[in-house]
Amino acid sequence: MEIKFTKRLKNATLPIKATKGAAGYDLTSVAKDDDGEIITYDTGLSIAIPSGYVGLLFSRSSVYKTGLLQCNAVGVLDPDYTGPIKFKFWKYDKTRTEYNVGERIGQLVISPALEVNFKEVDELDETDRGEGGFGSTGK
Repeated sequence: MEIKFTKRLKNATLPIKATKGAAGYDLTSVAKDDDGEIITYDTGLSIAIPSGYVGLLFSRSSVYKTGLLQCNAVGVLDPDYTGPIKFKFWKYDKTRTEYNVGERIGQLVISPALEVNFKEVDELDETDRGEGGFGSTGK
């Protein structure tokens, strides 16, 4: 599959896979804006997600080493969005390190996005689990 992108900032770098088996493409920060509570990292890239797919922006597993949490947990890049790819992180622990410009700050996963039709019904089919949630199947 071919994915088109533009470099909005001159120092932007291509998404890369850290290993052959990786599902996500690492994205690198080329600019940073810190308001004291929220840090915005700009990748300098814009991307064209093909119709029928979605781009999902996840934190890298290294985020545990920082005092940061991705504000929206998972970012969604729809096929009709061609704006800048940025990550926003909340600084929950200001005593810990954070990502610097030039570091990989997140990852992009391209996934099929199914087109569905929702149908209202009076009842759903019974299942063994039913309405059990929030730990109902054990720890």
